[in-house]
Amino acid sequence: MSDIDEKKSTPSDQVSFSNEVHRVEVFKAKEVDAAAVLVAGDFGEFDPAKALRIRKKIDRHILPLMCILYWIQFMDKTTLGSSAILGIREATHLTTNQYNWLGTIFYLAYLVFEYPQNLCLQRFPVGKWMSINIFIWGVALCSHAACKNFAGLFVVRTILGACEGSITAGFMIVTSMFYTRQEHTLRVGYWFLMNGTAQIISGFISFGTLHIETSGFEPWQWLMIITGILTLFCALAFWFLFPDSPTNAWFLTLEEKAIAVQRIKENQTGIENKHFKKEQMIEALLDPKTWLFALFSALDNVPNSLTNQRQIIVSSFGFTNLQTTLLTCVDGVIEIVTIWTGVTLCARIPNSRAYIGAIYLVPNILGTILINLLPWENKVGLLFSQWLTGVGTTGFVLALSWVSTVTAGHTKKITVNAVMLCAYCIGNASAPFMWQAKYRPRNHVPWIIIGVCYVACALILLLIRLLLSRENKRRDAEPADDTYDDVWVERVNKDGKVEKVKVDKAFLDLTDKQNRDFRYVL
Repeated sequence: MSDIDEKKSTPSDQVSFSNEVHRVEVFKAKEVDAAAVLVAGDFGEFDPAKALRIRKKIDRHILPLMCILYWIQFMDKTTLGSSAILGIREATHLTTNQYNWLGTIFYLAYLVFEYPQNLCLQRFPVGKWMSINIFIWGVALCSHAACKNFAGLFVVRTILGACEGSITAGFMIVTSMFYTRQEHTLRVGYWFLMNGTAQIISGFISFGTLHIETSGFEPWQWLMIITGILTLFCALAFWFLFPDSPTNAWFLTLEEKAIAVQRIKENQTGIENKHFKKEQMIEALLDPKTWLFALFSALDNVPNSLTNQRQIIVSSFGFTNLQTTLLTCVDGVIEIVTIWTGVTLCARIPNSRAYIGAIYLVPNILGTILINLLPWENKVGLLFSQWLTGVGTTGFVLALSWVSTVTAGHTKKITVNAVMLCAYCIGNASAPFMWQAKYRPRNHVPWIIIGVCYVACALILLLIRLLLSRENKRRDAEPADDTYDDVWVERVNKDGKVEKVKVDKAFLDLTDKQNRDFRYVL
């Protein structure tokens, strides 16, 4: 075989191949995955029983924290909507346009800071970086209670959006670090369904604040203080208890760390790499599937403007503030049930993500049609139609887990995550302005736009599946690629001497394009 110039590109300038075997002379540690040195030279089979025990141990230590934080962050995000019927608009003299801007600025800040947040998640310890952001937004949330006008609320909502941009991106990275591709969907579903839990708990907290009678301190201010304090406690828990990766998880022994890393070798995506790779960023931006997932994310989150409008809409059906607060809890129940059933079906039916996501969007489409066609006097029918539009959240959950499993290379992964979440912000930021006073009470225009978005999202999921399926067939027809089969990395052994040990292809921080053994899950 000829030298490296006649082969496909490799991740390091210092890689060279001999004529007999594809042995790598030198491979910088920063160029490979963080797990490479930990498991280098270890190609033995691990005990499945031990692997299962370790997975359960990981579940016990990180899933509760992830679920609690996702509940907290969604509850914090929706405090504006809950406060709408608790008196914030009247107390701070907000116009309809200003109220919409408070919803938009959150996502504009999220958008502006999303890529910097992803770069920081790559550069710094994931758990610690998220903890800092949680603490800052907890302080900002408490500060809402001191705001007297639009300007003050505008500032604290901006801080809230800038900090919360680290969470979903961080969770996508952490989930891919600790779990196999088969386990991704369920775990993403577990922490994402906490959005529904947040709606229920937030509803009861709001209901409780309506019964607090304090002079000079209104119910909406109590809501901000209570949720802010919960957030600060969560920040402390994350700082001390949440691991940054399997390689330094405090609750795993050295042997368990190695098995935890070997467990996810089948993902062909590695654990993490703190070295930013420009070529991976460019590949991510030129990859068609990046932009298809981004388009799905943008369109699927135009309807998410309902987060801040739902209480106002339900109230317009003729329900009192107390009734509205309790009725919005039903949205949370629907989200929990549908996400749970959706991810469970997906875990049990192989390669079904696109199909299940599209099917779960059908009730949403039906709901928007009914809301536009039912007579205004049919309040119960309108309420149930509005509830139907909560079923399709499952599609976004499946897309979040899907994009993590079909993207390899750490820099590429954080770039794709950033693009997808920026698109999420664009959808959320633009949508509030379709809720104009001139469209009330029926809001035909917003509901038609939402219905069109649901139809488009179902079609995009099916298109992504078609493209990835074709790529898998193309790779199956290719001859075996042995470019990265014999790779070695330098490490310091127990005696302090530098040694070269073999590294598995799965831990070379290759992208899904570079690694021709990579197959896209469907």
